[in-house]
Amino acid sequence: MLQHLIFFPVLLPLLAGIFLLLPPLQGHVQRQRVAVFMVNTLLLMSAVLLFQQSVQHEPQMYMMGNWQAPFGIALVNDKLAAIMLLLSAVLGFAVHLYACAGDDQRGPFFHPLFMFQLMGINGAFLTGDVFNLFVFFEILLIASYSLLIHGGGKHRTQAAVHYVLLNLVGSAFFLFGLGIIYATFGTLNLADMAHKAAQLNSEDIALAKAGGMLLLVVFGLKAALLPLHFWLPRTYAHTSTPVAALFAIMTKVGIYSIWRVHTAVFGEYGGELANIAISWLWPLALATLVAGIIALLASQTLKMLAANLVVVSAGSLLLTIALNTPQATAAGLYYLIHSTLMAAALFLIAGLVQEQRGQAQDRFVRSRPVNQPALLGGLFFIAALALIGMPPLSGFVGKIMLLQAAGHGADAAWIWPPLLISGLAALIMFSRAGTTLFWRVQGVSQSQTVAHPLQITAVILLLLTSPLMVIWGGDLADMTMAAANELHRLPQPLTPAVSAVQEVLK
Repeated sequence: MLQHLIFFPVLLPLLAGIFLLLPPLQGHVQRQRVAVFMVNTLLLMSAVLLFQQSVQHEPQMYMMGNWQAPFGIALVNDKLAAIMLLLSAVLGFAVHLYACAGDDQRGPFFHPLFMFQLMGINGAFLTGDVFNLFVFFEILLIASYSLLIHGGGKHRTQAAVHYVLLNLVGSAFFLFGLGIIYATFGTLNLADMAHKAAQLNSEDIALAKAGGMLLLVVFGLKAALLPLHFWLPRTYAHTSTPVAALFAIMTKVGIYSIWRVHTAVFGEYGGELANIAISWLWPLALATLVAGIIALLASQTLKMLAANLVVVSAGSLLLTIALNTPQATAAGLYYLIHSTLMAAALFLIAGLVQEQRGQAQDRFVRSRPVNQPALLGGLFFIAALALIGMPPLSGFVGKIMLLQAAGHGADAAWIWPPLLISGLAALIMFSRAGTTLFWRVQGVSQSQTVAHPLQITAVILLLLTSPLMVIWGGDLADMTMAAANELHRLPQPLTPAVSAVQEVLK
């Protein structure tokens, strides 16, 4: 059973999503909630076991149906994939708890769509070839199209239309890039591509560069790389609360894909293709971070503030890719975990504030107080400290690691100022948000809404990960460093028989 465990993060949500659409689960909310809770628990257990395996063993490849590459579908569990799977499992578990308080009933098919979304995310983290990365991208995108308009509304529909159109264009570019890559490499297996990159014929180099840069555009769209990020704040701010929290990991799928393709394949072992994206990533990552800071300062609602913080974190993570060192990748991976969980927690807190402020919702305007100012204010304060980067929470450790990864030379001169200014901008905006929402109020609350215990549990679960990341910070930093070293080294090649088959096909 353990040898098939690597397939569980894909298989479990796939089967769950199908069975949730069939009797006796279809149309029975309580049964669906229990079923998805059980699946999320199994996903969390599977992710923990795969994490343990990645620590104890070298990267493991699983060929579905025992069909060998290039014909079979390869899933790979290494340290980077295991960390991302565990992050996805924790996030999915907490967000679903929150949704079970009532948000799941605001539209049809929430639970099966939630499962298909997790399937696509987990598959993207596990896949060992670029074509199946495209397949899992499409699965998670199709599910996200419907989740975006969960609950209905004019603003959600408008945001969803923009999101769908942009991602359809991105999917077309993805296919074009895959065709070019396959024409030049003769394979779409990531490990095989990494070994063939330095051996390509000179006449194929320009075409391979074009294919690689097309993939960067696609992944940049997913990762909110400027100028492809303008869809994100409005989309995240206007969708339902649990969906926005789950989408906190969506940009990280784009970051992860850049790591897999442009660090492992087009990295330092790529010969003439080495680091083809770095010269583009430097200015665009800095511009993304600066644009995120400006938008952050202009935020008018708590959800918009959280969405712009996602853009700021994307810019920070893209800078670690531009640095192109194992230390920067390790720092980026630690910061990725922190920013995903804390942004999701802030989205959930914003949802609680919306429910208790009446017509003012989460807008930064003077209004009646919330029903539970001490509880919501305390949760908001903890999330704010973490996202600003204040000690003793994980945001502080993550920022320190990013600054250390930049070193003390010219790179530091470009990276330190925007990173530090982003923390200052967050401090200013959280101060404004906190005083407006919880202090500068008028009258008495007329809302009878109080936070459901499941909602509070979900928020606390996510916020607890921040001090835990500090308590076990040494072990986590060692794990992220090991994952980074694994990513930056040349992966194991495919067997000679498989490579021979690919040459014949080419």
